[in-house]
Amino acid sequence: MSSYRKFAYVYDELMEDMPYPEWLRFARKAWEKHGMPHSVAELGCGTGAITIPLVNSGFEVTGIDLSSDMLAVARSKMEATSQGRRLFREGSVRWLQQDMRDWRLPEPVDTVISFCDCLNYLLEEEDIARVFRRTYDGLKPGGTFLFDVHHPNTFRRYDEEQPFVLDERSISYIWTCELDVQRCEIEHRLSIFARAETEGRNLYERFEEVHVQRAYDPEWMRTELVKAGFREVRVYADFEWVEAGDDASRLFYVAIK
Repeated sequence: MSSYRKFAYVYDELMEDMPYPEWLRFARKAWEKHGMPHSVAELGCGTGAITIPLVNSGFEVTGIDLSSDMLAVARSKMEATSQGRRLFREGSVRWLQQDMRDWRLPEPVDTVISFCDCLNYLLEEEDIARVFRRTYDGLKPGGTFLFDVHHPNTFRRYDEEQPFVLDERSISYIWTCELDVQRCEIEHRLSIFARAETEGRNLYERFEEVHVQRAYDPEWMRTELVKAGFREVRVYADFEWVEAGDDASRLFYVAIK
């Protein structure tokens, strides 16, 4: 995997303004409606920005990611807090390097989550269908599958509004996009400049990241969830409990086994 190597170690700095509390709030609201879980599997856990708060709230969490570097950062963050060390020893969190299309645990879980548009990184329809089938099989009866994806219109807007620039003291980037309209597939190219202290001097290391995402028709995704076996599927817009329409930026799916 070419992405999320060096990027993993600057990811949190670049993403510090991401609405992680809103993802957590959405998950808790869904669980209040459909049953509070004990065991949680998170697909695409990254550096643990959502995993760790769930662990610290008493959930039994398995963080799953394809990137060993992202998992290494997550482990370090978990172990850096006194509470994290205690919970880690007790086994309330485990980190697994797995492909979300074929993820597997020894036992079914109460809920599966995948936030921050992780599923948009799957570039073929069959990849999405595989995740849905595997997740259905990995859930207990009555379990919930919560995830968000970008609406196709979001990628069209990115293409119109790019390039994007960040210029901070310790890190900067230039971000450009190229959209394949027919597939609604977007290629993000980032030139990142990260400050690194070398022999007492502050220098900037430049490295390149390329990330490709694809957006899918919302109704097609709903149909695929039903095909996978989920008995109830709801789609909401932008962290709110309102039905999603074409003006939504992020689509939030709640599927019940």
